[in-house]
Amino acid sequence: MNLNHVADIKKLDTHLVAESINSLPDQIAQVVSDFKKIKLSIKHQQVDNIVVAGMGGSNLGAGIIKSALSDHLKKPLEILAGYEVPANVSRNTLFVMSSYSGGTEETLATFEQARKKGAQIIAITAGGTLAKLMSKNGIPGYIFKHNHNPSDQPRLGLGYSIFGILMLLTKIGLIDVKAGEAQKIISSLRAQNKKLVPEINAKNNLAKKIANELFGQMPILVAPDFLAGNLHAMRNQFCETSKNFASYLVLPDLNHFALEGLAHPYENKKGLVFLFFKSDLAHPRIQLRSKITKKIIKQNGLETHAIKLSGKTKLSQAFELLQLGTWITYYLGMLNEVDPVKIPFVDWFKKELERQG
Repeated sequence: MNLNHVADIKKLDTHLVAESINSLPDQIAQVVSDFKKIKLSIKHQQVDNIVVAGMGGSNLGAGIIKSALSDHLKKPLEILAGYEVPANVSRNTLFVMSSYSGGTEETLATFEQARKKGAQIIAITAGGTLAKLMSKNGIPGYIFKHNHNPSDQPRLGLGYSIFGILMLLTKIGLIDVKAGEAQKIISSLRAQNKKLVPEINAKNNLAKKIANELFGQMPILVAPDFLAGNLHAMRNQFCETSKNFASYLVLPDLNHFALEGLAHPYENKKGLVFLFFKSDLAHPRIQLRSKITKKIIKQNGLETHAIKLSGKTKLSQAFELLQLGTWITYYLGMLNEVDPVKIPFVDWFKKELERQG
């Protein structure tokens, strides 16, 4: 696959994935517009903690919020990726059920548990069983029309989940996202897209350049802690969109365990490539740690690449990385000559689970 051959890319991308990626700013704009009509009676004084129940693509938005805006959230946020509601859920818990499809088995299983504990339940979904549950039980929240995600993949509709949850938390008073910042992010993403779409030659397209450099290898993503949620999302997109295994490490935590594992197995030198995301918004010590870590990786004979983010706020950098990372995984999928939408093993697993259970 030559990434400069747009016609070949379109032959593989039969489900409009590129259009979904390009529509991230439109997703955000839609959410901001929708929330002008949404009202919530829950007040932040009634909330001691926040629990977001969601799986896969439906919890990625909450993870990005938790990392990028930890210094703005007025209450601790926990992500529940499973069937069991934690013991700390109480009548003072804001319990957010997040399921893009509205049919996520694990998330739906948490409803009765959270209700028995008296939690203040809200939800975000595009429809399905969860939307019906909201209607039947009077659960407030956000049911969105995924107009700007033609691929219909949750991992490509993160504008809805990130800003949907942000707006819900803002309405309750648990965080404050100014309308002006949302507009700046939308404008920035639209400008960034113009440089990353398939029509832009690889010579001038950063996402294509990085995808070419990662081809045939296992990427290890590295970034400061406020971008941990982004790394998690990008790891998922590598696996599902690119059909390419990937992992991630977070600074400064990785410095306390990962460095000694670089030497073995010897195949690391052929199979691993480290992709660093640098930020001037990171703690100065983390910026120093990033430089030294990169040196150690090179001393072990491993390949590294680095990208510096330019956004002025942590939230804007989170969206900058989200957009760039999604394009990178898309182009790596093209190089791997796979359909970026199809997830045959996940689909087979779900059918098998249903058949046996």
